[in-house]
Amino acid sequence: MFKGLTGLTSLWSQDMAIDLGTANTLVVLKDQGVVLNEPSVVAVIEDAGKKSVLAVGDEAKTMLGRTPGNISAIRPLKDGVIADFVVTEEMIKHFIKKVHKKNAFANPRILICVPTGSTPVERKAIQDSALAAGARKVQLIEEPIAAAIGAGLPISEATGSMVVDIGGGTTEIAVMSLGGVVYSKSLRVAGDALDQSIIAYMRKRMNLMIGDSTAEKIKKEIGTAIPSSNNTFLMKGRDIRSGTPKEIELTEKDACEALMPILNQILGGIKEALENTPPELSADLIDMGLVLTGGGALLKNIDKLISQDTGLPVTIADDPLSCVAIGTGRALENEELFSTMLSEY
Repeated sequence: MFKGLTGLTSLWSQDMAIDLGTANTLVVLKDQGVVLNEPSVVAVIEDAGKKSVLAVGDEAKTMLGRTPGNISAIRPLKDGVIADFVVTEEMIKHFIKKVHKKNAFANPRILICVPTGSTPVERKAIQDSALAAGARKVQLIEEPIAAAIGAGLPISEATGSMVVDIGGGTTEIAVMSLGGVVYSKSLRVAGDALDQSIIAYMRKRMNLMIGDSTAEKIKKEIGTAIPSSNNTFLMKGRDIRSGTPKEIELTEKDACEALMPILNQILGGIKEALENTPPELSADLIDMGLVLTGGGALLKNIDKLISQDTGLPVTIADDPLSCVAIGTGRALENEELFSTMLSEY
């Protein structure tokens, strides 16, 4: 009876691929492409010691840093892994319902990408969250593999391919060949760390307190890995000494200086990966170079900085923000072809 019921509900549910990111969650439906792209933020209201979800995604992000005492807007994922199990479950449940148009019978098969550095315990937590949210089967794929598939790299061939996925919470660096990962490194510094680096710089050098949203705006407006123009940004914050609001004009050079500590850590990780790559595959990378994916790939001149530092050609994927999600979707659609790359815990 239950087996028949599972088969029946699967008719109403479309298989889903989820890029469960620290900053954004993207959902891909089989044969439909990316159908949802929302911030990984949940607004929770606490009343008499009981927590309940108030908003998820876009609506919740507008509340970050602006909520009254009994409401908290939180990011349930930290550094690519679950920091709050219950809230993550609610968030996945919300996205499943939203994609399946509030279908009460939706229990799709889900493929979720995970950081390469995540432990078996962390991977099982992600899988358990999705199962508790209503999935009938959950499989996992490593982020750099999904990024490489999304970027169209020939990872199944006997040539070396290198991908650097700079997300919100983690930077995934991997060298692949013959459908497997030859070397991988997961750095727990990425887009969020770049924002925090800007906040620390403003406090130390400009005596100015700014919030996460302002730091992200600076990164997007004038953030650069190599200064190349005289662009400026009028930034507002709170003066540390007087406690009053204050305006300061920032230059690209300032923004570059603020970002450099994190960029140097990412460069260090890339160099370490190259040092640990077998000689034959290193020879391939001289021609193939490396591909940048993730939101961090949109930082101005980051490709030039990495190319200068490594001597390799660096290309940015066509759609860096959706690359991991698209690759996860392709792996879901071609399960037989990519079966060796999928896992369950």
